[in-house]
Amino acid sequence: MLKIVQAPDAVLSQTASPVAQIDKTIKKLLKDMEETLVSQSDPEGVGLAAPQIGKSLQIFVVKQDHDAPFMAFINPVIEKTFAKPVKKASGQKQVPINKKKKEKGIQLEGCLSLKDVWGVVKRPYGVVLTYLDGKGVKQKKTYEGFLATIIQHEVDHLNGILFSKRVLEQKNPLYHSVKNEKGEIEFEEIEIS
Repeated sequence: MLKIVQAPDAVLSQTASPVAQIDKTIKKLLKDMEETLVSQSDPEGVGLAAPQIGKSLQIFVVKQDHDAPFMAFINPVIEKTFAKPVKKASGQKQVPINKKKKEKGIQLEGCLSLKDVWGVVKRPYGVVLTYLDGKGVKQKKTYEGFLATIIQHEVDHLNGILFSKRVLEQKNPLYHSVKNEKGEIEFEEIEIS
């Protein structure tokens, strides 16, 4: 298992380098990233970019839930985005926010490199992505909903952008997660001055 780099480490704010060749080293890195991603708990991760493990390379892996297969993305480029479903939509995960009162149905983004920090990021509903898969085969696919959100978050990592920057650009609040006396997670707004 690899160590996940935490902000404000400089590697998280750099543009990652393209992968020139998918060799044994890259394949081992992908495997190590997969193992690192599934080992995360409290919170669980759904995506992990190479900069998050200290490697400034254009690689990320995704496993959007327990039953989903791993997906590897190398040298990804978002060709276009769109706001509405193109195909049958799959449900997006919803995380309730608990401040002074419960506000259900707001989707929060978090990051394994920003422990316990969450925020709402308005992102396009879908993307058309070109990339190399883990075998080095060029792909061009359309992704929608929650998976498209994960992909956009991870592509941001490859461009040196943390989700918290997107939250603040959109003038949305950031939240800190804490466990209450019952062991339930609650979200408190972070005061930013």
